Amino acid sequence: MTTSADLFHALHVGPDVLVLPNAWDAASAALMEDAGAKAVATSSAAVAWARGYADGDALPVSALIDVIAGVARVIRVPLTADIEGGYTDDLAELAETIKAVIGAGAVGINLEDGRRDPTLHARKIQTARAAADQAGVNLFINARTDVYLAKLAEGEPALAETLRRAALYADAGASGIFVPLPVEEDLLSQLAAGIALPLNAMGRPGMPSAKRLGALGVRRLSSATGPFRAAYGAMLAATRTYLADGDTTGYAASAKDLPDLNARFD
Repeated sequence: MTTSADLFHALHVGPDVLVLPNAWDAASAALMEDAGAKAVATSSAAVAWARGYADGDALPVSALIDVIAGVARVIRVPLTADIEGGYTDDLAELAETIKAVIGAGAVGINLEDGRRDPTLHARKIQTARAAADQAGVNLFINARTDVYLAKLAEGEPALAETLRRAALYADAGASGIFVPLPVEEDLLSQLAAGIALPLNAMGRPGMPSAKRLGALGVRRLSSATGPFRAAYGAMLAATRTYLADGDTTGYAASAKDLPDLNARFD
């Protein structure tokens, strides 16, 4: 029988790019699924902000698990969770977190290296893979490397270091490699050609279309915090208008296409 984890892995095979929206709660995930998403991801930053925490391993793991469980309860498509750097560098603690994430309903994770020693990150990937195997789930481990995002190197050295880390993480048990920030076609093509696993790019202004990304060899495109910023940006603008003179037309305009959420969650 094909499992949700199997389906999620299959969505990365291509030739089409997996266009993956990033949610932050059950309602946003449900609307993304209803809009046609083949899978839904969480955004670590958006989840943290929605819970009143800064991005950067500050969110309590209990809050993370609560969000994952809430999302998994209302969607049928595969769910992958952004768990930042795992919220710990202690491998035993990380193993327990991975088991909890799987138990809450996720079949994939994003695990980022940030400014950590890449060999430590490789050990964390190995730990996550072992914990998932113990749980009986073929977890899709999307290993994020922040060479470009954190400006750890530039130009050819950045490409070389990214490819080195990608190979290290692949050997450790990763299922895919996430390289946020690059939008240049030549660079994305070089990354896709040099990385043996499915390449994930991050949607941002200047990014080629999904069709073009597929031709370049990219296999997954994440929206990151875009949906959260769009939703809260619209709310903020409408609230300013409302507070100025009680005008609610901004709220009505932004909400005109929303479905009946009571019916959705009944």
